[in-house]
Amino acid sequence: MVIYQDLTSHNEMFSNIYKIWEIAGGLCLEVEGKMVSRTQGNTDDSLLGGNASAESPEGKGPKSTVITGGDIIMNHHLQGTSLIKGAYKKHVKGDMNPITGFMTGAAEQIEPILANLKNHQFSVGENMHPDGMVAMLDHREDGVISILTSFKEGLEMGKCFNLELSPVIISGCCLSSTHQD
Repeated sequence: MVIYQDLTSHNEMFSNIYKIWEIAGGLCLEVEGKMVSRTQGNTDDSLLGGNASAESPEGKGPKSTVITGGDIIMNHHLQGTSLIKGAYKKHVKGDMNPITGFMTGAAEQIEPILANLKNHQFSVGENMHPDGMVAMLDHREDGVISILTSFKEGLEMGKCFNLELSPVIISGCCLSSTHQD
């Protein structure tokens, strides 16, 4: 598995388990995910050896919560943030200027992305690093497909090896600071 990580914050942004393609003349990567609903907080009593009907009145068991969102956002623990068009332009310019060659030719490639900015949700890495990459999430008309867009030059690729070796690898997927290849 290949993990795409923010060069600045070192947060996971997405992985190659999704369909990924280049857009805007190779300036950006688009990642196709989908909207999902997940239930949290609901533990089946049979797993614990309990009998809910004998132990508590009906409806007094643990409460469950259904969370709906993009699978890329949820799987990689991205955090939502809000930006307006002017602030996003400023962030992109400040974030990408240190990357050699990025701004050359980027202006005409980025205009179509910026024109559709009002339809996007913004997400940053798990640690919410102030200088980290801001990814844009858009939803297709069907409401099921979600597309995450990130600047290619702000990402680095790292590989995860054999997920069965260690619990550290499973939880941190080999990008953890406690795991060394």
